[in-house]
Amino acid sequence: MTDSGRPELGRVGIWTFAYDGQPAGRVRESAAELEELGYGAIWFGEAFGRDTVGQAWLLLSATRRITVGSGIANIAFRDPIATATATRALGEAFPGRYVLGLGGHRVDDTVHRLDGYPVPARGRAVSTMDAYLRAMDAVPVHSPAADPAPPRLLGALGPKMLQLAAARTWGALPCFVPVEHTARARRIMGPGAFLAVEQAVVLDADPGRAREVATAHVAGYLSAPHQQAGLRRLGFGDEDLTGGPSRRLVDAIVAHGETDVIRRRVRDHLAAGADHVCLQVLTADAGALPGREWRELAAALLP
Repeated sequence: MTDSGRPELGRVGIWTFAYDGQPAGRVRESAAELEELGYGAIWFGEAFGRDTVGQAWLLLSATRRITVGSGIANIAFRDPIATATATRALGEAFPGRYVLGLGGHRVDDTVHRLDGYPVPARGRAVSTMDAYLRAMDAVPVHSPAADPAPPRLLGALGPKMLQLAAARTWGALPCFVPVEHTARARRIMGPGAFLAVEQAVVLDADPGRAREVATAHVAGYLSAPHQQAGLRRLGFGDEDLTGGPSRRLVDAIVAHGETDVIRRRVRDHLAAGADHVCLQVLTADAGALPGREWRELAAALLP
């Protein structure tokens, strides 16, 4: 923990969805190895694998020092009361080591088809998130709680959500963004907000194979309207987004090649204003743990 009471994340961490497909024992072993390799943080997404609270507890209990962050916990999946009380419990049990990243909203049709909630009007992501944060703040405290409480970050992409992140939380954790977004996010949020950036990477010396994996990753995200909208704000057009992602877009989103390529991309994000870069390592087998790549990148990027 830093003197400010915030977790110490270092400059480089790991972001992964791969833990969802692994048994708990393997997750514990892997998390402990990432800590020993010297990464500053472990971030994990949330879909329909382990819920964000259980995954955080699993990772925190398997390690001693490393920061663990939900990146992001989907607010469509749980009531603000549940999120607030679970966050307090994690903060009490693992003081100074947990960060709550929040994102999503209740206009996700996939979620509604599963849980039956009515779909509210679209275009209200910022007001929905603001209301969710205020509802969390209003939950009474009836159990021991960490002081300071675990900080919050928002998975912010657009200007208004970035402004909300700076005003109401520790800062932002944007995912699926190029370096240009990092520079823009820093200008919008100002110098005081914390900015962690997810960076997808493919560590492979074979250019064709690396680009194939990178292209598949980018293509998978383009079905999301909010991702397309964010990319259009950065100057990408139909020629980049329709009929498969363009080479320009793939190269902007995914750093692919050998370690020097990835090292440069991390440095570019830091120079653009990021405080922390979390690497999502992509391989041809999305469900496998990229242990070899994590070790190689640690040797190349960490002090």
